[in-house]
Amino acid sequence: MCYEVMSETVMTMTTATSTNASAAASTTASTDSTGSPSTSAATRPSAGSRRPLDWRLRFGFLSLIWGFSFLLIKVGTGSYAPFQVTLGRLAFGTAVLAVAIAVKRERLPRGARTWAHLTVAALLLNALPFSLFAYAELTIPSTLAGICNATSPLWGMALSVVALSEDRPTRVRVAGLGLGFLGVLTVLGAWQGFSGLDARGTALALLASLSYPIGWIYLRRTLAGSGGSPLSMTGAQLFLATLQLAVVTPLFTTFPTRFPVLPLLAIAALGALGTGLALLIQYGLVAEVGPTTAQMVTYFIPVIATAAGVALLGESLTWSTPVGAVIVLAGAALTQVRDRA
Repeated sequence: MCYEVMSETVMTMTTATSTNASAAASTTASTDSTGSPSTSAATRPSAGSRRPLDWRLRFGFLSLIWGFSFLLIKVGTGSYAPFQVTLGRLAFGTAVLAVAIAVKRERLPRGARTWAHLTVAALLLNALPFSLFAYAELTIPSTLAGICNATSPLWGMALSVVALSEDRPTRVRVAGLGLGFLGVLTVLGAWQGFSGLDARGTALALLASLSYPIGWIYLRRTLAGSGGSPLSMTGAQLFLATLQLAVVTPLFTTFPTRFPVLPLLAIAALGALGTGLALLIQYGLVAEVGPTTAQMVTYFIPVIATAAGVALLGESLTWSTPVGAVIVLAGAALTQVRDRA
């Protein structure tokens, strides 16, 4: 989510460490030719071990968490400044990952170069997009923010063609890119001249969704093969993003004189559940069913975000919003199609 596509970070870190983590590979599930997960004997739980919750239930829970994140942002920004919402979100998310790192006794990344690159990644994948979405939802509904978030794969495909020489476009992927942006125009009501639409808020949400693939490409080009643990690397990244917001927030906001409980709880849930716990669930899904299946959660986020915004916040919904969202998701799915070897 909110790129969230935070899943992009998980996928990248997992890919980046796969070449140096043969031990971890023995616990990672693979997928067969049909896309179904196939687990090796080494990954099957022993008769005496406790079986984890079925991956489909965890997948559904992750979809709900990230889908509701846009509603939580809306509730939080109703009483707190966007930078304050983002700072709280990052702080709670970092705390959850810090506990997980301590429990698993994992070592934090080492080396000034690694921390320097993680600082840039923290800005592009966390501090910047989280803040942009928070500011966007001051003037646009959470439903629109959730749909804008779904454009990240479209931006990613377009950028990867330029930045990643090994990622060549195919006709299907180019068609998906065109279809996806046609869906964006449908959501925004382009034929009506974008009437009734807050251009600034929408632009901020789209810019937030663009920031995710930029960060993903940056990580892929700088930290691929670094050998760091995905959990510790992401925990360090969130910690750095928290520091960035801790510096910025006092410069642009004033300390709250009152602390409404419901918005504060929304921020806590956004950080602890929508950022911290969500990443832990995502780690498990990637390990068990592979990144291809795990990243499918991206396509459920705007559906849940729209349903939550309409049902719980009373946001209006015209026919162009769900229709455009379906077109966006179809286009995004096509951009992920790879030629079979």
